Amino acid sequence: MDALSTISAIGTQTAGSDEAVSVNDIIARTARARDLTQHKVRDIRQVTNTLRILALNALIEARRAGELGAGFGVVADEVRNISTQVEGLSSSLASELGGEIEALEKLTRDMARQAQGARLTDLALNAIELIDRNLYERTCDVRWWATDSAVWEAASHPTKDNGHYASSRLGVILDAYTVYIDLWLCDLNGNILANGRPDRFSATGQNVASRDWFQKALSLGSGNDFAVADITTEPLLKGAQVASYATGVRVGGQADGELIGILGVHFDWQPQAETIVKGVRLSEAEKRRTRVLLTDAQGLVIAASDGRGSLNERIPLDTQGRTSGHYVDRHERLVAFHRTPGYETYAGLGWYGVIVQEG
Repeated sequence: MDALSTISAIGTQTAGSDEAVSVNDIIARTARARDLTQHKVRDIRQVTNTLRILALNALIEARRAGELGAGFGVVADEVRNISTQVEGLSSSLASELGGEIEALEKLTRDMARQAQGARLTDLALNAIELIDRNLYERTCDVRWWATDSAVWEAASHPTKDNGHYASSRLGVILDAYTVYIDLWLCDLNGNILANGRPDRFSATGQNVASRDWFQKALSLGSGNDFAVADITTEPLLKGAQVASYATGVRVGGQADGELIGILGVHFDWQPQAETIVKGVRLSEAEKRRTRVLLTDAQGLVIAASDGRGSLNERIPLDTQGRTSGHYVDRHERLVAFHRTPGYETYAGLGWYGVIVQEG
């Protein structure tokens, strides 16, 4: 079946019909016309071959009959000439019409592929923009929560009571913002002073100074800035996949205050990203042969609609320097992709929405 067999409703509905015209229908009809032409040309050749044999037999009998068969011989000769002409016409028909039908079929398939590629590219754009908007809110959250008095007071005076209170405040936030798996308040040495879900994760007292998001947050110039790390698994969160954002905790919660700690917030990546890639609008038939992916700039799969390959599979993209487009890969799969310009400012560097559709 053609890779684009599920294109629906390209064109308008025909008058008096409840079904939309499908490009695949055109492809199927073109293929049928080609087959019919081949069959009919073969039938014509069989008839002309029979005529030739009859004409040959007639000529033989005419010569045997001598003068009495001369007139019949003329007729037989004409029949043979006509069969030769018909054979020539059928050969020309097979060559010329067959070539035109083949060209028409190729053009139709190319048109269908272009239409499907454009559609899948739009779907890839929608997927990446959904996660784009979702993650932008995370940058607002982390900078806001770092100004909570319970947070900066616990960072200023890291007593047991302040830590418990900060933990309870972080827990209240988590109850309202279910997209996060945990929130961590750290001192400047990377020691976790409080976390929002101590009943689930024994993070308090652990050291995360080596984490990428922590190191980036240490160098931020003000409370208006934030750091973000690539999608990874976090051992202290039982191996959950997270998108981690961080900013500085400052004296008095002021954006220009002295840096006294780091707040790290961990977006529960896997279920949120899975919702987006599985929510792309594909037909049931398409879903069985299509993968919707989010990848980083190196092609690392960070989310997949089939649940396979996340963070352990790479899909090399042949973008040819484009931020959006589609192409057919060496496996005859249709690959559509889109990367939102500027997306790397608050998410991973150069993330792509990718849709790979089998034939």
